Amino acid sequence: MVSLRFPFLFSQPTNHQYTTNPTHGTSRPISVAVATASATAAVAGIAAYRNHKHPFVENALNFLFANPSSSHLWAALSFADSSSATVVDSKTGVSFPSELGGSRKLLGIGLRKKRILGLKNIDVYAFGVYADHGDVKKLLREKYGNLSISELKENKEFNDDILEADISMTVRLQIIYSKLSIGSVRSAFEESVGTRLQKFGGSDNKELLQRFTSQFKDEYKIPRGSVIDLSKEPGHVLRTTIDGKEVGSIQSKLLCRSIMDLYFGEDPFDKKAKEDIELNLASLVQK
Repeated sequence: MVSLRFPFLFSQPTNHQYTTNPTHGTSRPISVAVATASATAAVAGIAAYRNHKHPFVENALNFLFANPSSSHLWAALSFADSSSATVVDSKTGVSFPSELGGSRKLLGIGLRKKRILGLKNIDVYAFGVYADHGDVKKLLREKYGNLSISELKENKEFNDDILEADISMTVRLQIIYSKLSIGSVRSAFEESVGTRLQKFGGSDNKELLQRFTSQFKDEYKIPRGSVIDLSKEPGHVLRTTIDGKEVGSIQSKLLCRSIMDLYFGEDPFDKKAKEDIELNLASLVQK
């Protein structure tokens, strides 16, 4: 396995040197010396990958040479072979595939934190947001194709249309907190999803909320490293899997929007991740 670092489309806060998670994710600070060493290693390893024709690699290499002085974040890519790429969060060590199902592209990585007794923040899970690039182009390009990326980032209607459109998407949750129970996940969703259901659909959605949260049964164990996928399938069907096992599916446009709103809506869990997701969605519309 070889690790390389490439620049990708991540927004960058000021006053820090950053490393990034390959296809978009929460940025994490590192020292200037490490960043420089990583860049040198990337250049040294480029020749070995030029002939692999992996689109993810080719995009990274093209960006690197086209923008030698770019201030975009650096991405850590780990390759088991030429056909697989993972995106590694440098703070948590959690890795995400750059694609799911061959068509859903990773747009951003974030972190769900929870404050305990008002005293301490704990890292509960890392999450990656994916979208089917074909759906994004088909459903949004006609309306937004003539706008620049910067215009799209400031366009609230664009974000609303993403939440409303029948775009296949997945939010992958990877558990970090080793003491997390399935009951805690269920309770957290009752609060957060319940708030969104009321926001978008009014107060009479208790049955829908119960159908969703009841999927997280006590029999399921979620130790550190467990994976929960919340996938929005064609026809606004929300499919939930835990460690690859499907635990339920619900057809509801309201529920799908409420789930996605948690991660890149008006008040997301991770604002930095939302910026990356919006930036890369805008990039997909332009391609």
